[in-house]
Amino acid sequence: MSNEKPASGNDAKLKRDIGMLGAGFLVLNGLIGAGIYGLPSKLFEQAGMFSPWLFIIAGAFMIMVVWTFAALASYFTNTGGPVVYASSGFGPLVGFQTGWLLYMGRVTAIAANVNVLVNYLAYVWEDASGEGIKIMLIFLIIGGLAVINILGIKKAVHAINILTFLKIVPLIILLLLGFQYFSPEVFLPTEFPKIDNVGATALLILYTFVGFEGALVTAGETKNPKKTLPRALITTVLLITALYFIIQMVYISVEPTSNDSVPLVTLGNLLMGPIGAVVIIFTAVFSIMGNAASIVIAAPRMTFALAEDGSLPKWFSKIHKKYNTPANSIIFLAVFSFLLAISGTFVFLAVASALSRMLAYSVCILALPIIRKKADPETRKNATTLPGGYLIPGIALVICLLAATQSTMNSWKYLIGFIVFGSLLYFINSKFNKAPSE
Repeated sequence: MSNEKPASGNDAKLKRDIGMLGAGFLVLNGLIGAGIYGLPSKLFEQAGMFSPWLFIIAGAFMIMVVWTFAALASYFTNTGGPVVYASSGFGPLVGFQTGWLLYMGRVTAIAANVNVLVNYLAYVWEDASGEGIKIMLIFLIIGGLAVINILGIKKAVHAINILTFLKIVPLIILLLLGFQYFSPEVFLPTEFPKIDNVGATALLILYTFVGFEGALVTAGETKNPKKTLPRALITTVLLITALYFIIQMVYISVEPTSNDSVPLVTLGNLLMGPIGAVVIIFTAVFSIMGNAASIVIAAPRMTFALAEDGSLPKWFSKIHKKYNTPANSIIFLAVFSFLLAISGTFVFLAVASALSRMLAYSVCILALPIIRKKADPETRKNATTLPGGYLIPGIALVICLLAATQSTMNSWKYLIGFIVFGSLLYFINSKFNKAPSE
């Protein structure tokens, strides 16, 4: 007997309009946001000429986590991703908490990203920094993304495709212009760096690789998800690792500084003049928009899946009759993230978002042996293969737990607050919903 949950009436109505390219772009946009536009100078400060290789090392570690999630994805076709994995392994309460932590991390991320996006716009439009205009822009950005998602997953994926093109092509042009500055010592640094704060630096890099799980949440709207999602995950993360490596190589080859808050804007200015700086500013805007768009696709599917399991009110699982999208969950996310973005409270919440992801990843990794044991022989046979048995998941678990130990006490306090709040929601809903769907 398969461990997969049968599709419910609601889930059956979701349209499978996401193909391999769309799934890959969801992974890409989940990973590439604002981080890479500020990271090069910080890494150069810590590791000097060795800094590009830190991306290769971090990518090698994170591919263990991603490969494990690719294996998990190959067992399921229904919406929910990590929520489904944790629920299948440890029951609805753990599944809810895992989904809730990832959801809170994504809500705070979109609030933070939209604020950063408006700050970048202020470079070319001074009025964007005014309080009233800033609130209006935040409303238009979040509201626009919500409307696109309500109108259909295909339209949302098309928007992601366009944003991906606009964010990747200028970066590739920038990298091609920078190749002329490469030298042998850039590729093969002669000295190993003495990093002042290894833990903080490791977290800084690892967190540029989180967010891939968003694509898994859309399994119920993905064509042949057991094959499409694992391939999209592994392929895209490998390509992004290479992209990060080359970006850092170009940066340290041209004219690196260790105190530049907008290093890629500076790089664009050095390679192409003022026009290059403006191009990179808009590339950053499109990059952050793409990241926000991927969140608006993935996060509502998490509350949808939790409502389908009976962990949240059924209101969250309502599907729009015309557009076949989880409209209520999309509206809830838009309102929630808008309020956080304009209030500034997202700053306090965001400090725990990375920690919550590491712990949620750990729960899902621990669920893999249980899910595999429950699966029928045919499902196990067709699942993504992990060489060495559980060696790769074991390494992935150690990576996540080590990353979590680098978090501050304040992060743990906010995390505990999230868990308590989520538990209250769960038990209140359970009281009024005596018979959640199995």
